[in-house]
Amino acid sequence: MKALVENIAKSLVDHPDRVQVHQVEGEQTTILELKVDPEDLGKVIGKQGRTAKAMRTILSAAGMKDKKRYVLEILEG
Repeated sequence: MKALVENIAKSLVDHPDRVQVHQVEGEQTTILELKVDPEDLGKVIGKQGRTAKAMRTILSAAGMKDKKRYVLEILEG
């Protein structure tokens, strides 16, 4: 899942080398912290949060297969 989020984010931003994904494991929930360049923050979030919501939907659907819940947090890096 970490690689999935990283690939999606890198394809959206102007500074793909500044994209970082940190994974925090829990029993039932895994938190994926996405850090991007401050200039690219708007591109990752999208208009009215649509891009971020789409990424969260993909994570949720992929998590169903693993019977695990994934939470995406977008941080300013």
